[in-house]
Amino acid sequence: MGPEHVAYQMRSSYGLPYVTPDLVAAWERGTVSPTGPELTALAGVLWCSAGELISSPRTLREHRMAQGAAAEDVARAVGLELGTYLRMEETGEWRGTDRQCAALATVLGLSLPDLITVTGREPKLRELLHSAVTTRWQAHVRPTAKLLSLDRRLLEDVLREMHTDYQGLVAATLTWANGTAATDSGDAGRDYLDGITDHFWSLVRRTATY
Repeated sequence: MGPEHVAYQMRSSYGLPYVTPDLVAAWERGTVSPTGPELTALAGVLWCSAGELISSPRTLREHRMAQGAAAEDVARAVGLELGTYLRMEETGEWRGTDRQCAALATVLGLSLPDLITVTGREPKLRELLHSAVTTRWQAHVRPTAKLLSLDRRLLEDVLREMHTDYQGLVAATLTWANGTAATDSGDAGRDYLDGITDHFWSLVRRTATY
């Protein structure tokens, strides 16, 4: 099926008159993401589940659809009114309690990194990690532990190592004169900060297995 066939089926069978071949092609390229109703209709046209069309779910709605769970079932399991839950999906602003977060992780099979992302806590985590590696890491153990509900000793080990790694990159930049080595080290430091949450979760997994 080409984009024109998919678009025609979505218009005629699913009542989405605005869907054009260009829009379908944009979904294929990944430059635009389909909304919930569009994803459901697209799955129907392609005779597959919505979850099969989501390669790496990021939002709360995408995780739910990837699991093939109905919004009503998730809302009930978490202890929220359906309308309240759907508004959270729509806006991307999770307002549940810690108990509801735990229930959400269970019903959708979310890992801790995924849970932090879908509940909107990733920007705060990134801010804490950035400060931990650029200033005194000890001052950020407690707020990070509170944010993530992780073991404090594990966090101490992870933040200490991250601080050492980053400061080593900064020291290399300052040690060398205005040459290639300094430039490379500076780029490495910026790259480290750009991917700081990935570094963090990688170290958490590694440290937790020891």
